[in-house]
Amino acid sequence: MLFVCYPKCSTCMKARKWLDEKGVQYEMRDIREENPSEDEIRKWWKKSGLPLKRFFNTSGNLYKEMKLKDRLPKMSEEEQLELLGSDGMLVKRPILVGQDVVLTGFREKEWEEKL
Repeated sequence: MLFVCYPKCSTCMKARKWLDEKGVQYEMRDIREENPSEDEIRKWWKKSGLPLKRFFNTSGNLYKEMKLKDRLPKMSEEEQLELLGSDGMLVKRPILVGQDVVLTGFREKEWEEKL
């Protein structure tokens, strides 16, 4: 599994601890050092079945500075994917990508059910 996170993020730390406690094998990737590409996000989004908005870090400073709450509804999916691929700080974290699953954000109950 691929675990995409920001190591200083408290939610990412909780998720990593949970994965370690459950004995889940994963490869960790720092979202600031290696931002997910537009193509990666497109594949993960399609595989996840989630609304594209779930891939945005809506509580992040950059999201707020860019006033994306108002702008996103007017943007096409392609524009949103391009934006997500432009800066890792816009991407919801952590993201866990497995063979049959893509999870965004850490919701323990959801992760328990899907893994």
